[in-house]
Amino acid sequence: MSDNKTRPTALSPRDYIASIEPERRRREGEILLGLFEKTTGWKARMWGPAIIGFGEYHYKYESGREGDFMATGFSPRKAKLSIYILPGYADYAPILARLGKHSHGKSCLYVNKLDDIDLDVLAELITAGIADLSRKYPVKPS
Repeated sequence: MSDNKTRPTALSPRDYIASIEPERRRREGEILLGLFEKTTGWKARMWGPAIIGFGEYHYKYESGREGDFMATGFSPRKAKLSIYILPGYADYAPILARLGKHSHGKSCLYVNKLDDIDLDVLAELITAGIADLSRKYPVKPS
């Protein structure tokens, strides 16, 4: 079985954000960093070259595959902001309906710009995602 390709790195999340272009995306990264730190109470940690994660959990699937991954996080990508809520967005329709303009996949929320969403609702979504994940796997601070 292959290992998880996205792993913690020694890169500083603040240094990573400082390197982001364009400036608007860098400012949004700084805002999200503060929001996630305040909401989770955890320190940020880089996962791979471009994801800022918070918390960690060990998963083990019925297939036998297991590994460690961040509990929540984000990536201020050039095209869109990617926000990771694990274990996914399937049960969050009432919160998502109040969030604002977005799209999403199974566990990744996509936002064009932070002005499109309500940051208080995003904090509520982060909290709900961590609570749900904690019911399935023990989550520890980063």
